[in-house]
Amino acid sequence: MPATHIRRWKTLALSTSAVLVGLTLPTVAATPASATTTAYDSTYYKNAVGKTGTTLKSSLHTIISSQTKISYSAVWDALKVTDQDPNNSSNVILLYSGVSRSKSLNGGDVGDWNREHTWAKSHGNFGEVTGPGTDLHHLRPADVQVNSIRGNLDFDNGGSTVTNGGGSLVDSDSFEPRDADKGDVARMILYMAVRYEGDDGFANLEPDEKVNNGSTPYIGKLSVLKQWNDEDPPSAFEEKRNQAIYDTYQHNRNPFIDHPEWVEAIW
Repeated sequence: MPATHIRRWKTLALSTSAVLVGLTLPTVAATPASATTTAYDSTYYKNAVGKTGTTLKSSLHTIISSQTKISYSAVWDALKVTDQDPNNSSNVILLYSGVSRSKSLNGGDVGDWNREHTWAKSHGNFGEVTGPGTDLHHLRPADVQVNSIRGNLDFDNGGSTVTNGGGSLVDSDSFEPRDADKGDVARMILYMAVRYEGDDGFANLEPDEKVNNGSTPYIGKLSVLKQWNDEDPPSAFEEKRNQAIYDTYQHNRNPFIDHPEWVEAIW
């Protein structure tokens, strides 16, 4: 069964929003996520709970590195389950645009959806190899054209509107997802940075404060990703997806969906 989350910070955010309706306030930085509790804390995460910094990151790496790997061709069918539209079982929800599209329209043509590597596969040159290239925790269905526009750009704020991108923005060196996907993207990127530490034949993936990272194993900007994690908390869709990957496919979890406050605890 899905983990039960106690998210006092969500309740606080909703209450605060209600009080502030109609008021004009200066823009302030997002408040870091408060501590959460899950049903996995005494089992799956027992060796990580209570730790911080590099010790926490190392513990989580050990925990989540125990996973079942799937092939790149198997990703197609997996995404049809993990990203199923909760309101239409024949469709998947597309990253970045938020569009609900038929599961059968997977492919490479205009109007199709394909497999988006949120951590761009050129950032570390892992391609589509079994491992980081097939890890469902950062692979999502996306519109073919929107996926092409994102390309291997780093993540940052600002840019021009992406056609059919649901409010996403793009400029010459970065991509900004629509608001509803910002936290998802941040937690997927930071999962990859913890899961792949260079000890399994793949590059050591890390977030940094730059854009234009090219083929180096880095993606930025970390400060923006941290802000997005705080501003867009894990949704029911994201939590259900994490559970499906754990139960059915890889048998590992994205710890930042279960504990978004661990982002600040590490970085």
